[in-house]
Amino acid sequence: MAINVYLNFDGNTREAVEFYAKVFETETPQMMTFGDSPQDPSFPLPEEAKNRIMHARLEAAGGVLMFSDTFPGMPFTQGNNISLTVTSPDEESIKTWFAKLSDGGKVNMELQKTFWSNCYGSLRDKFGIEWQLSCD
Repeated sequence: MAINVYLNFDGNTREAVEFYAKVFETETPQMMTFGDSPQDPSFPLPEEAKNRIMHARLEAAGGVLMFSDTFPGMPFTQGNNISLTVTSPDEESIKTWFAKLSDGGKVNMELQKTFWSNCYGSLRDKFGIEWQLSCD
């Protein structure tokens, strides 16, 4: 299990990742755009979303930073663009932690199977902290 920092940006994730890679003298990580992800014909991807970064990961100074652009039109407030991400291979632990963290909070996305995880969900806990939980 690991708890990592997830940083969101409003269309400039590529620039941020490349900057942090230079700062921490790491290789620039691979980045997946929304356009690279599997598409659902029922929900066509807007053209302005295709080149935005859906996910990037950078190992730096003994930790992991993860990055994503917001989807066009989503609210974005600089300074509030950080969430904590918990990953674990144990799906039951993910479900237990999600239930406990969501108590008194607000679920943004119920736990569900996605193309990157068998069990992923996101929430804001009762203290206003954003969390993403994902089964590896």
